[in-house]
Amino acid sequence: MSLKTPTPPKQRWYVQVKETYSFASKEISFLALRLLGMFAVVFAVIFGIGIALDQKLFLGFLGFTTSLLITVFYFGKIAEKAAYSSISGQVGAAASVLNAIRGAWFVTPAVGVDKNQNMVHRVVGRPGIILVGEGSRPGVLLAEQRKAHARFAQGVPIHELTVGEGEVTIFNLQKTVKKISKSLRPAEVTEVRKRLEALPKTALPIPKGPMPQGRKMSRR
Repeated sequence: MSLKTPTPPKQRWYVQVKETYSFASKEISFLALRLLGMFAVVFAVIFGIGIALDQKLFLGFLGFTTSLLITVFYFGKIAEKAAYSSISGQVGAAASVLNAIRGAWFVTPAVGVDKNQNMVHRVVGRPGIILVGEGSRPGVLLAEQRKAHARFAQGVPIHELTVGEGEVTIFNLQKTVKKISKSLRPAEVTEVRKRLEALPKTALPIPKGPMPQGRKMSRR
């Protein structure tokens, strides 16, 4: 007789909101006032139009629902910013952000690490191979990993990003990866992943904590 592991109960939405607010309030000053201010400004504008048009009841209701939706959206953005701020500067922060990316992206953290805690993470997707360096000076490590990956995946486009230099920050890393032009078909992405399985893998502790859009573990 087989014993099935009981499925853990789903967390109620209001519990999630409470936990997210508690976390975000530690990173963002005056969070409650910001949310209240956003709601009040939007409602005042719409309700003011209702008074001018003599449609106070209709635009009052519309103003309340619209203000609530905009405030919730604003809260989501603030929570996202707080999540990034909580891990910014930690070793492996870029890997944590990459692991949370949605879509057909295959992330392998720390394919290269040196004694100075510089590291390179690999993302495989439709653009090809994306090597993401982080640390004080990951340039040499990026060059080494580019050569190693070129040997195992000849002809596959290899892109390099360095977190902390230029426009690539922890906050816009996911967006930057997604903007790279697509070069491979889905079947070719699978083939590239198989070729790269022969490369050595390095275990890396990734910063823990809430991540925007849900955490996704790397698929290999």
